[in-house]
Amino acid sequence: QVVLVESGGGLVQAGGSLRLSCAASGGTFSMYAMGWFRQAPGKQRELVAAIASGGSTNYADSVKGRFTISRDNAKNTVYLQMNNLKREDTAVYYCAAKFSRSYTTVASGYNYWGQGTQVTVSS
Repeated sequence: QVVLVESGGGLVQAGGSLRLSCAASGGTFSMYAMGWFRQAPGKQRELVAAIASGGSTNYADSVKGRFTISRDNAKNTVYLQMNNLKREDTAVYYCAAKFSRSYTTVASGYNYWGQGTQVTVSS
């Protein structure tokens, strides 16, 4: 059983920054691919960024150049640094773990999910 706990969400003005963290317990974190997804009201859950166990990354076009995903295997934690936030980034952000070294961009490919953290960007 893998438990994922997100933190770091909140209210921020457009143009501001936030860093989300996702702490994992159980399992072997270093062997998992990890993903950050988000879901806005009335919309489907979408991939924001993913990172393989080896460190390769993938980003949604809408966040490229603004968001950075990283991982610290010693701390069993994955991060999402979000800069130059826009109103359209407002959503609940979820951390997900995939029992494979390689990531997928499809939400159904992930095995465990966190409870989510709200990010609200005001104008």
